[in-house]
Amino acid sequence: MSLIVTSPLRGWVSALDGVPDPVFAQRMMGDGVAIQPLGDTVVAPCDGEVTTLHASGHAVALRSAEGAELLIHIGLDTVMLKGEGFTPLVSVGQMVSRGDPLIRFDMDAVALAATSLITPVLVTNAEAFTITKRTVDAAVGACEALMTLVPVQTDARKRSDDGTLIEQAVKLSLPHGIHARPAARIGETVRGYEADVHLLHGETRGDARSTVALLALGTSFGSEIVVQARGDDAEAALAAVVALLATDMGEGARPAPAPVAAPATSLAEGHIGGVIASPGLAMGPAVRLHRAEIAVAREGTGAVEERAALIAARTDVRGRIAARAEAAGGSVAAVMQAHLALIDDPELLGAAERRIADGASAGFAWRGAVHDQIDALRATGNAHLIERIDDLVDIERQLLSALTGTPTEAETIAPGAILVADDLLPSQLIALSATGLVGIALSRGGPTSHVAILCAGMGLPSLVAMGDALDVVEDGHLLLLDAEAGHVNSVPSAADTEAFTQRLTQRTARREAARAAAAEACHSADGTRIEVFANIGTVDDAVLAAAQGAEGSGLVRSEFLFLGRDAAPSEDEQHAAYQAIADALAGKPVIIRLLDIGGDKPAAYIPIGPEENPALGQRGIRVALAHPGLLETQLRAILRVEPVGQCRIMIPMVASLDELRAVRALVDTLRGDMGIVVPVEVGVMVETPAAAMTADLLAAEADFLSIGTNDLTQYVLAMDRGNPAVAAGLDALHPAVLRMIGETCRLAATHGRWVGVCGGLASDPAALPILIGLGVTEVSAVPGFVAEAKQVVRRLTLVEARAHADLALQCKSAADVRALARAFEETR
Repeated sequence: MSLIVTSPLRGWVSALDGVPDPVFAQRMMGDGVAIQPLGDTVVAPCDGEVTTLHASGHAVALRSAEGAELLIHIGLDTVMLKGEGFTPLVSVGQMVSRGDPLIRFDMDAVALAATSLITPVLVTNAEAFTITKRTVDAAVGACEALMTLVPVQTDARKRSDDGTLIEQAVKLSLPHGIHARPAARIGETVRGYEADVHLLHGETRGDARSTVALLALGTSFGSEIVVQARGDDAEAALAAVVALLATDMGEGARPAPAPVAAPATSLAEGHIGGVIASPGLAMGPAVRLHRAEIAVAREGTGAVEERAALIAARTDVRGRIAARAEAAGGSVAAVMQAHLALIDDPELLGAAERRIADGASAGFAWRGAVHDQIDALRATGNAHLIERIDDLVDIERQLLSALTGTPTEAETIAPGAILVADDLLPSQLIALSATGLVGIALSRGGPTSHVAILCAGMGLPSLVAMGDALDVVEDGHLLLLDAEAGHVNSVPSAADTEAFTQRLTQRTARREAARAAAAEACHSADGTRIEVFANIGTVDDAVLAAAQGAEGSGLVRSEFLFLGRDAAPSEDEQHAAYQAIADALAGKPVIIRLLDIGGDKPAAYIPIGPEENPALGQRGIRVALAHPGLLETQLRAILRVEPVGQCRIMIPMVASLDELRAVRALVDTLRGDMGIVVPVEVGVMVETPAAAMTADLLAAEADFLSIGTNDLTQYVLAMDRGNPAVAAGLDALHPAVLRMIGETCRLAATHGRWVGVCGGLASDPAALPILIGLGVTEVSAVPGFVAEAKQVVRRLTLVEARAHADLALQCKSAADVRALARAFEETR
């Protein structure tokens, strides 16, 4: 027999998906609708009994005669108002009829104080009822039809009551007791186990799977709760619930000491905090990067001699840069190619030669030519063109060093040192890495900068955005750099050093064990298949990735074929590169990202006019669709790779379904023209909030989704990853970014599509358990981290990963998430 639930409020009805709170939007408390109120009185949506009335008056629950449990939650975060603005009109246990007033509230006062007035109306025992009809996207009056519920024909079998009852007491750390959001969190945790779990508060006992029962416990901060469990996995269920109840679940500061879920972030004396750019541990003497001035004479000794000196120095520098480009792969090679383009720039050379002809020395002429170009770039006002100034300064110094014999900074850094500097250029890092550095600490910089990405690829532990506090560190001081906890110990005691040395030894042993098992397929501890791929840019990267046990490539950065040259690569050149990568990975999946040019990666032969904010302009697939010839050539090169289908196609910077459809249509047309009958997978990169929030629409037509956390982070947090002023806040473990990732996984799952992560977060050991818990089933890391990533996954069960991710989503900051991750690792 069906039950018609009527609206408890006059207002506008919408789907739960639009509620700006994941607990409701993800239906963690139950299914239903949300109402934007236009009236100030909540009335009964059916005949029934008032089972719960929260002490703050913001939520009420009823049970109908048919057994439906309904919750009406007025506004979001309204528990914080502690009853201000709410007037309850009924009491618990009271029988009410449809339309009877339940709560009256001051709309103006609540609207000003709460996050939102939107009011979820939920069926909290949704497993017992199916909603066959509901009103959405429409105006509704109080007592007008809202939902129709039909009882579910349940299996007579119930969870076994066999086994010994076990229990444990815990003191609540929730500042407002168990209200709607914590109740949903508890229920979500318990549903990961088979055991029966109940909570007791005094004489009141409630099923942990029932939101209404938990609300009825009537708890507050400091309440003593007894958790009881019975069943096959009772011990695990009990431990998970007790651990959750010992935290504040992200509900705000408490007068009690912080629990594991949100440990204090203050640092001990002598510890300097920073943002983790590349995880790891390093111990060694501090060496400051001192940029010596290179003096040059103004007057030359003669045009012939000075021109010859300039050419000789340029040849020397060019040879060294070319050698680095050839020896390196991936992003390192791309930086070197960009510097080759600058050293060969005809305008720079022409301007220098004209100065030499006027009597200047080679060094003075080269410096003047470079600074003319710097002035021209500054005059454009284009932020990303201005960023090229650092590269020009670098080229200037390299050539002047060759002319004068002045040693570069790299030649003055001793092996085994930790580099301390204000900031660092990618090209400087490439040169310095050859000296045997073991770690980097920077006052400025950001965790998703190019330097951070290079450090991660090199496996070089690095902290950035450490601020002026780093100024106290002097040359030669022993530093303990902890790029897991996010700080440097600048005055370690003997005990500190001994403990840190032990951690380094354990880390080395763990890395060796990971490499020994690198070739084995990756499964979680409970048998869930998690694929661990590698991000690559060249065939050398692919060879390294294969040796590390990569099960494929989740990201081939094809733009490295396009940058640092005067014309786009031909179809044959591209095909040869893609085929070599596919061959190196021996039949494993190879996901090639389509040309990702624009923003911070300009190409001289692809004209893009001045943009006030290039990060929001012509980037990724927008550029490719604007240049269909380039796109078609690249797609043909990919489709030619054999065996057909090994290479998958990934579209960067997707913001709309139309972009996916346009590429898919071109792929299908080319397959027809080329006589290819084997399906070729086409997926999308989730780098924009638009893609994350419409992942269900994209998943309906894409073969897979892969999250690029570097760009997604800057767009979610509205922080330019190239801007040092905001770099300290740019951490992909920010709860907002994690919620975007979780929502992407949830929406994609509605169409059975897998979701991977190919951004920097996939190479962060602290992030991996959270990503797996959020629903990610493929990660693509830097090649050097692949073996360790497999080991991290193998030590996880899916249940504990989900519980851990759930706690992470409720943290207030990236620092709290990282503290939580450290605590999680310490318990393993």
